[in-house]
Amino acid sequence: MHPRLNLHEVDQDAYKAVLNLATYVNRCGLEHSLLELVKLRASQINGCAYCIDMHVKDARKAGESDQRMHLLAAWRESPLFTDRERAALAWTESLTRIADTHAPDEDYDTLQAQFSPGEMMKLSVAIGLINVWNRLCVGFRSVHSVD
Repeated sequence: MHPRLNLHEVDQDAYKAVLNLATYVNRCGLEHSLLELVKLRASQINGCAYCIDMHVKDARKAGESDQRMHLLAAWRESPLFTDRERAALAWTESLTRIADTHAPDEDYDTLQAQFSPGEMMKLSVAIGLINVWNRLCVGFRSVHSVD
């Protein structure tokens, strides 16, 4: 696979705007481990190899276990995820697949039971952001590193 264009070079203002939002998300106060699971799950759904590679590495550096990362695609069937993580993952799937799910009340109710209104907003922004990155990286064929 060959990249279509270099995201870092084509439009510096657009790239910086996305990076600024990423800085906000990374400093928003939500647990780093939770954010990495959300980023990884959305990237799995969207088939973004570049982002999957990045977030597996970031999650591992932050202490995430290989077992949980391997089971993330089947989180509903695994006892390894907390109720808070489950709520975030369900919301991640709902917003990432918004055209199909329309963010159902069931997922919102589960989210609301685990997160404050401010945290729900921050999580939703984080989900939106990883979907932006996925669309940029898949659309322009960003190629992950080969270690």
